Amino acid sequence: MRFMTSSDKPETASAEPTGVAAQGWARAAADPQYRAAVVDLLGALAYGELAAFERLAEDAKLAPSLADKAELAKMASSEFQHFERLRNRLTEIGEDATQAMEPFVAALDGFHRQTAPSDWLEGLVKAYVGDSIASDFYREVAARLDSDTRELVLAVLDDTGHAGFAVDRVRAAIDADPRVGGRLALWARRLMGEALSQSQRVVADRDALSTMLVGGVADGFDLAEVGRMFSRITEAHTKRMAALGLAA
Repeated sequence: MRFMTSSDKPETASAEPTGVAAQGWARAAADPQYRAAVVDLLGALAYGELAAFERLAEDAKLAPSLADKAELAKMASSEFQHFERLRNRLTEIGEDATQAMEPFVAALDGFHRQTAPSDWLEGLVKAYVGDSIASDFYREVAARLDSDTRELVLAVLDDTGHAGFAVDRVRAAIDADPRVGGRLALWARRLMGEALSQSQRVVADRDALSTMLVGGVADGFDLAEVGRMFSRITEAHTKRMAALGLAA
């Protein structure tokens, strides 16, 4: 789920695009290593959206009211539409979407098994905090992509308009029972650690993606920039925790 609001997103540089970021897909894809990195990126995103859709169906069973079930159904619909856009794009560039997603199934499924929520509130916190960490990471990468791919990636990461839903429900629960806040703060910290570890494992296992991040493809980040990137992601996480009324 994409619960981010404009104030939650990490601040990135607004300089004019250069290098690959100033090119369209047709020109940028002439570099086979760049093309491989983009296919990996779209595959990871596509499976993430599909998994989010499936997870929402499970979370709906924990919803305390019919209105909440309906809200989750609306969110699930948005996630599946995002998945379809990514799948269609992979097909358009001559790639098999299933094959592109396959390398990321084990890591993402493992993350979701390790962070399965035990109740409705943990599910909301996971969606608002956990998934948004991944969104932050992909937004950072998007700044280095060709213009066509960047537009698609940012579109599927766009806020689905339900940030207020999660924040309202969690804050109301904490107001009703302040002890809930401590439990959810611990849960959110666990999600932060697991999400960052999972992202690092995925990148480390995919040569094209790792090369994109640390240099050599798409004006990749140098190591110092990687550190600044994770600092921005951590800062955005702290802001989300504050919005939920939780300590980071």
